[in-house]
Amino acid sequence: MNKSLLLTGAIALGIVLPSLAQQPAPVKYANTITAGDLKERLTYLASDEMKGRDTGSEEQKVAANYLADFYKKIGLAGPVSGSYLQPVELVSATFGDVTLKVGKTKLENNKDFVFIGDGDMKKAAKTDLVFLGLVSDENLAKVDVKGKLVGIWAVGVRSNDLLTKVMDAGAAGIVIVSMEGQANFDRIAGRYQSLAGKGRIGFAKPVEQNPVFMVSSDKMAELFGTPVEELKEAAKANPESIKSQKASYQIEKKVEEVESSNIMGYLEGTDKKDELVVISSHYDHVGVSSTGEVFNGADDDGSGTVSVTEIAEAFATAAKDGIKPRRSILFLNVTGEEKGLLGSEYYSENPIFPLENTVVDFNIDMVGRIDYEYQDAENTDFVYVIGSEMLSTDLKKILEYNNITYSDLILDYRYDAEDDPNRFYYRSDHYNFAKHNIPVAFFFNGVHDDYHQVTDTVDKIEFPLMEKRARLIFYTAWDVANRENKIRVDGTNTRTER
Repeated sequence: MNKSLLLTGAIALGIVLPSLAQQPAPVKYANTITAGDLKERLTYLASDEMKGRDTGSEEQKVAANYLADFYKKIGLAGPVSGSYLQPVELVSATFGDVTLKVGKTKLENNKDFVFIGDGDMKKAAKTDLVFLGLVSDENLAKVDVKGKLVGIWAVGVRSNDLLTKVMDAGAAGIVIVSMEGQANFDRIAGRYQSLAGKGRIGFAKPVEQNPVFMVSSDKMAELFGTPVEELKEAAKANPESIKSQKASYQIEKKVEEVESSNIMGYLEGTDKKDELVVISSHYDHVGVSSTGEVFNGADDDGSGTVSVTEIAEAFATAAKDGIKPRRSILFLNVTGEEKGLLGSEYYSENPIFPLENTVVDFNIDMVGRIDYEYQDAENTDFVYVIGSEMLSTDLKKILEYNNITYSDLILDYRYDAEDDPNRFYYRSDHYNFAKHNIPVAFFFNGVHDDYHQVTDTVDKIEFPLMEKRARLIFYTAWDVANRENKIRVDGTNTRTER
């Protein structure tokens, strides 16, 4: 019978007919990902009760158990010898008393400077503060840095290698300017001040006598008694023209063990079950300020975490209906991202499943908001995608095909640029998969005024948009998990060092 005639007649009679064509399986299960479910889970995870899910805190442990219980409830397996938790061994280093004096000026910690190095000293060290400016072989030949505190100018450049180069040249420590303008520095110092008293969390390692003090450009100029513009000019080619200053500093360090865990739910595949698709987020945030204000972390990264749970539930529902993915899927919520991508680094060094069998990591970090770039746009249905074509020429094509077929979002690749000054590629957990040559796609909504502020709350989340983004990731993961050939690794990772 002619379908159009049948449909016209049905409408005339007021009859509701079942769909003439069966709904495709991925659409059926993608539709289980809803703004309502996302809001319900995020309202809990980003509540004041969770106190910012700081790494190693009791509230983070509550969040971990919540996620583990959820994965168990929807029928996923615990892949860590039956458990859903992978313990991550961390330590907390507290720098109780850090002092810095230059000339007659005693600087105040987390106001005049921010301590970003390492060290532990029984008594204060006395030396000179010398100005090196730009870190170059030419400048190092002009300035004697051995045993000195060394002032370096590192605005707009990656500083890790520069710090190493100066310390390797014999410096006792470093005073660094990494941004211009007092206001920019004050924002960083304010964040450190709000978290004062909390330990610096990381992996256990021997103490390094590596004092590094970050100051503003204005403060550096004040310490050397030289205007900022004059100091900038001297930094290029004649740093020896800047007079050295007497200085002293001391660092006290205390280390304690911290218990935390990565959380994971596992869905075994069928004929290609030895190959693994990872869908990841970080479930930690930065806790509570020194004045008791909660950093709820609704967007960062409560939004990614609940998106992972909704995608997991969609796959689990399909599996219960007898439609299991061909490849296995690991739903991974990692700890310690805010402390330096610690949980994903731990997993990549201690994988539950062989990395050589891991096909891709879809990482979701901040997908609940609209950023500065799109806040005034006519169409705000967008998502930034980072890293999708670095290691695989297939992955970006698969993503775009699924977006055109199902989602119709704006896929914005601007932060893929290797010279992106924001360095977003290095700042979330996909990095620890990509460095092992595993293709990645990082989904991100960009930065807004509430980023890392106590105002990152659930009431500001765009849940319908978050639903669209989560569904796109589901569609793309469904495609990658079920296609005949796994995606090729035919690119070169040119960004292996953070």
